[in-house]
Amino acid sequence: MINRTSAPDVLDRAQRREEALAGYDVLGNAPERELQALVDIAAQVCAVPRAAINLITATQQQQIATTGFAASICAREDSMCAAVLEHTDRVVVPDASLDARFRENPFVTGILGTVRFYASAPLTTPEGVIIGRLCVFDSEPRELDGAQEEVLVAIAERVVDVLELRLRTRELEDSLAALTETRDELHRSNEAMSVFAGQVSHDLRTPLTAIMASTEMLGQQPAVAADERSERLVATAFRSATRMAGMIEQILAHARVGAELHRTDTDLGAVLASVLEDLAPTLTVRPATVTAGPLPTLPADGQQLYSVLLNLVSNAVKYARPGVAPRIEITSVPVRDRWHI
Repeated sequence: MINRTSAPDVLDRAQRREEALAGYDVLGNAPERELQALVDIAAQVCAVPRAAINLITATQQQQIATTGFAASICAREDSMCAAVLEHTDRVVVPDASLDARFRENPFVTGILGTVRFYASAPLTTPEGVIIGRLCVFDSEPRELDGAQEEVLVAIAERVVDVLELRLRTRELEDSLAALTETRDELHRSNEAMSVFAGQVSHDLRTPLTAIMASTEMLGQQPAVAADERSERLVATAFRSATRMAGMIEQILAHARVGAELHRTDTDLGAVLASVLEDLAPTLTVRPATVTAGPLPTLPADGQQLYSVLLNLVSNAVKYARPGVAPRIEITSVPVRDRWHI
C-alpha cells in the first residue's frame, strides 16, 4: 500500500512548522547553555563524535547547537534530517551509504561530508508539529543499542521542553511588562482623578459650607424656632447639607486611597431614614410609597450604603411607569454569613 499525503496537508504542516519556529525565536541566535548541554549528552550517550540540533525551515537546515563541529546552515535539499523530517519516531541508519534515502546525499558522498552512521529523533512541539531533529552521526558505520535509542528520544523531548520554557518565559515577561505599563497608567489616572476630585470637592465645599452656616443661623432665629414646621424644614436642610458634606469628603478620600471602605456597625434602618428624608420632596411629587421591613445592623461603610440606597430609591421613583404611583419595598434576608437586601 502506498501512503499518499495530499498537497494541502503538506502545506498545512509546513505553515504550522514555520509558525512554531517563529514563536520559539531561536533561529540565528547563539545556543543556550541548556541546549548545548543536551547535545553534548546525546553525543556522549551514543558514543559518537558529532551531534546537532537541526531545525528545518522551508528552505534551510539551521543548527542551533552542535558537538564536535561548528554550527552551520545548509540548504534544505542537502539536509539528511530533512529527508526523514516527517518520521514521528527515531531513525537509525548504521551505514548511510547503503541506505536509499541517503546514499546520494552530499553529506554522504563526500561533497559536503562522509557521514556513514546516522541516527535522529524528532523535535515535536506539544501541538504535534515536527520542527526538526536531534541527530548524532559518525564517519564510521556503527549501531545503537535499545537503551541508547531510548535516551536519544528522551533528549529530543527535553530539547523541546527547553524551547517551550524559553517561549513561556518570554511570554510571561511580555505579560509582566504589559501589566507594569497598565499599572503605571492606572497610577497616573488615579493621580489625575485625585486632582480632579480635590478640585471638585473644594468647589463644592465652599458654597456648601455657606449653606450649612446659613441654615444653622436660620434655625436659631426666634421666628423659625417658634414655628414647628419651619424649624423642621430648616433642620432637615441642615442634616441633608451635612450628609452632602460627608459624601464630598468621601469622594476625596476615595480618590486618595482607592475607594477603601471604612466599616463600622451601621444601622441600615437609620441609613434608610436619612435617604427617605432627603428624597421626601421627590417622593411627595410622584407620589411614591416606600415600605421597609426590619433592617439589620451590620459592619459596613455607612456613607457608601447611603449613596447606594439613595441611588436605588431615587431611580425606582424616576424610572417608574408614567401615570403609575411607584411602590418601593425594602426587605432583608440573612443568607449564611451575609445579608440579602
